[in-house]
Amino acid sequence: MKIMTLNVLLGGEDRFEALRTIISAERPDLLVLQECVGWEDGVRLRAVAEVMGVPADGKHTILGRANARSSGRRYNVCVVSRAPILRQRVHTPPTLAHCIVEAELAWPDADEPLLLLATHLVHSDEDSRLTEVGELLALAPPELLATRPCVLAGDLNALDRDDPYPTDLDHRLTAAGMHKYGHPPRFEAMDRLHTAGWIDALRTRPRSHRWVTAQRNRGTAPVDTRTDYILLSPPLAPRLAGAEVIDVGSASDHHALVAELSWGDHPLT
Repeated sequence: MKIMTLNVLLGGEDRFEALRTIISAERPDLLVLQECVGWEDGVRLRAVAEVMGVPADGKHTILGRANARSSGRRYNVCVVSRAPILRQRVHTPPTLAHCIVEAELAWPDADEPLLLLATHLVHSDEDSRLTEVGELLALAPPELLATRPCVLAGDLNALDRDDPYPTDLDHRLTAAGMHKYGHPPRFEAMDRLHTAGWIDALRTRPRSHRWVTAQRNRGTAPVDTRTDYILLSPPLAPRLAGAEVIDVGSASDHHALVAELSWGDHPLT
């Protein structure tokens, strides 16, 4: 079972076919996409499902209609699942900049459905992200994570202190004009998720040394960051076979992240 998350950058624009090629090559079983701007008509979501070989219907796709930004744009979150979607709900309280897609998936050889939370946390500041993390933990509190197979995937716009950041990270962020992480950089959003029980797939079983999903070349110093995550609950983590960053070139300003879980030999359709 392969899980993939990717921020497609403003709906993909004229890069959409390149994005489809990347998705087709990876052939994930569960795909989470962020910044699906302008996808409300369902055309691009159906096109993504097509290259995955997945039915483009409500049992396999979700278009998470996000709260509108001040520009009127909606940074939607989309999900495509090879396994049937048993239940879905899109959460858009005013405390969220975008949305949280909550879904239960009928994975084979499982005692109960897989709970998926797919989201794109706010870019503005750590305090606002902490409020959004509170919404995530209300949907999947520690006592639930301890007993159920759960996945949290998406662009969390947050730094993890376990990633190999240089000692001069604050200087690099300042030189690049990047202030959304704070000065000095703050890590509380990811800290709170880990404390609740969420386990980082990439840090747990990396398949390569690559860890950067968002490199920014602004100002005088390049800044390597990771804001894209696939997190697993403790009951699901033992199934993790490996995780890695997939270079998407110029198809987006984020690289993709994939994690593979061992789920026996059962087909997912």
